Amino acid sequence: MKNFTLLTLLVVLVSGCAGKTAYRDSCANQLDAAWRELDIAKAEGFAGTVSYSKALSLLTGAKTQQQFEAFEGCSAKAQKARFYIRESRAGR
Repeated sequence: MKNFTLLTLLVVLVSGCAGKTAYRDSCANQLDAAWRELDIAKAEGFAGTVSYSKALSLLTGAKTQQQFEAFEGCSAKAQKARFYIRESRAGR
């Protein structure tokens, strides 16, 4: 019985770790792409738009979430930022 309890505890701990890192790569990839796109938008002169400001704010929040290992939220914010970057480049 003691071995079963120990095994159950181990499975729960491993599952928790796996869930926490599920979005790690997505977060990193989305952030990298978004920062590159933001730099391009700035170089093209779109840094003054409202959409650019929204994107920058979202990317700052996403980077903070990445640092605290909240990878799912990081990924979602970075995707949303990329939308606003596209809007900025379209002049909206």
